[in-house]
Amino acid sequence: MEPFAGELVAQALTEAGADIRTGVSVTSVRRPAPDGPVTVELDNGERVEADEILFATGRAPRTDDLGLETVHLKPGSWLTVDDSCRVEGAGWLYAVGDVNHRALLTHQGKYQARIAGAAIAARAQGVPLLETERWGAHAATADHAAVPQVVFTDPEAASVGLTLAEAEQAGHRVRAVDHDLAAVAGSGLYADGYRGRARMIVDLDREILLGVTFVGPGIGELLHSATIAVAAEVPLDRLWHAVPAYPTISEIWLRLLEAYRG
Repeated sequence: MEPFAGELVAQALTEAGADIRTGVSVTSVRRPAPDGPVTVELDNGERVEADEILFATGRAPRTDDLGLETVHLKPGSWLTVDDSCRVEGAGWLYAVGDVNHRALLTHQGKYQARIAGAAIAARAQGVPLLETERWGAHAATADHAAVPQVVFTDPEAASVGLTLAEAEQAGHRVRAVDHDLAAVAGSGLYADGYRGRARMIVDLDREILLGVTFVGPGIGELLHSATIAVAAEVPLDRLWHAVPAYPTISEIWLRLLEAYRG
């Protein structure tokens, strides 16, 4: 997601009383007494006390006891797949969901299962040439170009596709267009004191969207419209004719396009 997503969520957490530390590492954790507080020492010399401590350490593949060694794969490893979700080096084995490490989200796993199912059926029927080109029926292209995700914080943060930094690193000629989500009529109806921000990343050569980020209350429900725009590569001159209902938060689309058109 765009950096401003984390900034707005951090701002809300701070206002709620959270003490946020970034750029530091934990060097030790101790609980001197069984029923006492936990003491955390940081690498900047600070000590922090808390009733309990929770570590988010990421995810690891649970493939240790599946018998992968019988098909010449390493137990406990991620399973590398092609865009049809077939495991590389194993002609009949497919892997969908977190285990292939492509896009570790429930909805992406479901998407991959649809692609893999179509590919398995086509190969079983002897289809000579599968549709594995970009956005083909047997290619999980969205894993690369249009992954939607929502973080259900307060405010919510949601994005699909590339961030500005990712688009520039990929060599695209792009422009970021930003707008205040509180400046559309629908947000005032949704909640008093609404705060939020929206950004779309425009491919200037093709005039399509490469990515969209929303931050604000209730914006998770806005994300699918952005996902359609990115996955379908809808030209901006056509998107201009997709009229948002008034007064809804979806009017942010009109404001973003107006800002782009100048």
